[in-house]
Amino acid sequence: MSRKVRKNVGVIGLGIIGSRVAAGLRAAGFQVYVWNRSAKPAPNFLGSPAEIAESAEIIQIFVADAQALFDVVEAMSEALTPKHVVVCNATVGPEAVLEAAQLVEARGAQFLDAPFTGSKIAAEKRQLVYYVGGPEPAFLRVRPILELTSKSIIRMGEIGHASTIKVVTNMISAVTVQVLAEALSIVQKAGLEPELLAAAIEQNACRSGVIDLKLPKMISGDYEAHFSLKHMFKDVQLGIHMANALDIEIPATTVTAGVMYGALNQGWGDLDFSALFKNYAPAEIFEELPALDHVLSQGELASLEQRADAGLGLVEPLSLPQAPDREPVSGNENTETVPAPAVEIPAPPVETVPPRFAAPPVTANGNPIREAVPTEEAARIIEAVLAHVAGQRAEMGAMPQAKRNREALAESPSVALPQAGVTHESIAEPEERPVASVAPPSTASAGGPSVPEAAGSPKPAEASRPEPVEQKTGKKPQNFVRRWFVGRTQS
Repeated sequence: MSRKVRKNVGVIGLGIIGSRVAAGLRAAGFQVYVWNRSAKPAPNFLGSPAEIAESAEIIQIFVADAQALFDVVEAMSEALTPKHVVVCNATVGPEAVLEAAQLVEARGAQFLDAPFTGSKIAAEKRQLVYYVGGPEPAFLRVRPILELTSKSIIRMGEIGHASTIKVVTNMISAVTVQVLAEALSIVQKAGLEPELLAAAIEQNACRSGVIDLKLPKMISGDYEAHFSLKHMFKDVQLGIHMANALDIEIPATTVTAGVMYGALNQGWGDLDFSALFKNYAPAEIFEELPALDHVLSQGELASLEQRADAGLGLVEPLSLPQAPDREPVSGNENTETVPAPAVEIPAPPVETVPPRFAAPPVTANGNPIREAVPTEEAARIIEAVLAHVAGQRAEMGAMPQAKRNREALAESPSVALPQAGVTHESIAEPEERPVASVAPPSTASAGGPSVPEAAGSPKPAEASRPEPVEQKTGKKPQNFVRRWFVGRTQS
């Protein structure tokens, strides 16, 4: 008996979804013949797409991109006949689907545009949703097979319509996950438990299926791929291409694509696309920064801890060990005994070690050193971190010195008091904080007291400029995480 008479099914592409669809069809009693670009230990694995076409009349294709789709169709084109129905389950955009349909129909076979929605778990449970576009006779013939691995099938009209809908729904999922990552980051950095966000969303109109799936993964740090970042990035690019062709601006999607591109450059492409939260996760933020106990001497560390406990900010920039071809750091008590290529740690006596950024391939905690974070930038980040912590202490009432300064300034009503934490950030980054909250120009011109330079008082030429709204309500704390991330991705 011919294998085709037994209503065989062919599945091409054994990725996360294709492999599970093939398993579901086998469980339903079908004889499933499979092929994948890289060989896999699967039952009935054949040697080429042409052999699949020779063994089954209905063929489902689960491949990653348009080029893979064209390669498969061309490889099996000689074996296609009018009895075949080729079902494209790949998300490749309407243009590629229409081109592939023309190649298939040129051989007399039929073609369906049938992308799906649903990730690994849905495929395992045979709960996918298919969007199907194409001729009705082909759909009626294939429908019983699609029903075996899905919970719903939605007709979408002509070939290309289903692919358009699939791309735009993936755009929504991508932007949703990016915004969810931002929201979770704010909640955590505000000192709240992430479970509070989950409980609030559960009763909020913003709740969606993608949030239900991805938020628990973000909270737990589980980024096992259910829908990989690299494939979502591909789909978002398809959406941008479609919008450009229609002369539509889509800024939210475009920005999300930029964040995804940065994540791909971090090596996260094979992780689930919820790994976008790794941009904000505390464990990831400073993994490439030098540990303080390896950068500063024990005396300097003790001094910083004392100043932090006392609620004091930094008075002068931190100094880091320099590369061997530079002059020794000024102010080091042992500069006359320390050779240029090494830094001597005073006590307890230990062997000299090479400068941290000279040659070692990894940091002290095993992470690779990236050239995108040079010594000078690391120093600025550390300064900003400590200044930020000092600002948090001030807001919590843990800065007696700052309170005494406020009481002294409060004696003069013409001087607007700086917000808690602003003074210390101004000291750490004076070049980025040229303007502080000051009294109106009329009061200053009358000879009233002025804010000390440490608080960033403006120059006379700047006093006539309109005061921004942020100046009236108090300055926002400086987002040192954002500055570090942007600086790293641009370098």
